[in-house]
Amino acid sequence: MTRDNKNFGKRNSQPKKPSFSKKPARQAVKPVKDEVEEQETDRDLVAGRLPAIEVLKSERDINKIFLQEGLSGAKMEEIQNLAKKRSVQISFVPKTKLDQLVDGMNHQGVVVAASAFQYATIDDLFAVAAQKNEDPFFILLDGVEDPHNLGSIMRTADAIGAHGIIIPKRRAVGLTATVAKASTGAIEHVPVARVTNLVQAIKELKERGLWLYGTDMEGQDYRQWETTLPIGLVMGNEGKGISRLVKEQMDGMITIPMTGHVQSLNASVAASLLMYEVYRGRNKI
Repeated sequence: MTRDNKNFGKRNSQPKKPSFSKKPARQAVKPVKDEVEEQETDRDLVAGRLPAIEVLKSERDINKIFLQEGLSGAKMEEIQNLAKKRSVQISFVPKTKLDQLVDGMNHQGVVVAASAFQYATIDDLFAVAAQKNEDPFFILLDGVEDPHNLGSIMRTADAIGAHGIIIPKRRAVGLTATVAKASTGAIEHVPVARVTNLVQAIKELKERGLWLYGTDMEGQDYRQWETTLPIGLVMGNEGKGISRLVKEQMDGMITIPMTGHVQSLNASVAASLLMYEVYRGRNKI
């Protein structure tokens, strides 16, 4: 799909809607249906000091905390104090025990056994935007498979105040312990909705007033992007990009111009640049 400066942002299926410079009216329609799979067993283990602190500050139920014997420091003391306030049992164990619990992940001497990560619904994401009295800004991930990419995207989403992330149920990474560690605690603050059919979810979001933008080498320069609209930013798979069916639903395609020798960016890096462009557009200095 190509876009020129004149029609960038117009929706082909609804040509009578206002141009990019005007906000489309929201429409009240039925919510997106969101089915959630059973939680995998590794989803209740949170490894690392900062993630542990964030989960202890959250409302998630905590079963037990495992701390490596002989470790000390400000963060370890903070973790113990938070655990005592919540009356959570602390178990001091050898490093080998922690290694076994998280299969060799870099746990920094801390593993928290918490309730499984809970997925949000699409309505939950809209509720976050409404509570902040802001136009919705969601990040949709079309087949992102690397848990470190998802964790990094969550960190930036939390930093810029995005209202949530939407991921497909199949052929994509979910909320795992690795994602939690990579997010350094952002997983406790950024709602994530998991949908059965991403294309159908996008159609529903468009009916509810969002404008959907994907990334493509032939897209419009992101510096010309009008970001004050209700927006859904779609990022594609690390290798294949956005799938054909998803791309067909986009209202516009945007690109990040590059003049160097490498003509692609890591998915989380590209997502961060675009998320901060939305932040910049909505928070003028």
